[in-house]
Amino acid sequence: DSSRLYTQPEEVWQVYQALSSVPNGNFTVAAAFGNVHGVYAPGNVSLKPEILHNTQKFIKEKLGCKSDKPVSFVFHGGSG
Repeated sequence: DSSRLYTQPEEVWQVYQALSSVPNGNFTVAAAFGNVHGVYAPGNVSLKPEILHNTQKFIKEKLGCKSDKPVSFVFHGGSG
């Protein structure tokens, strides 16, 4: 199943729980939601931003919070 190549909401939840236990901790998560790392020609990149949306929704439900975006994501992998 190729979806296992990408970050799963449950994995972000585990990281969120661990890092949230750090007093006064602020953190970002670099979740895998695409098929590349680096600079590629147009048309060779497949990004799946729905992975980030689904993760936000999953963690919102786990926390029972009002925020639609409880996780701060950072984008990593492209440069140029």
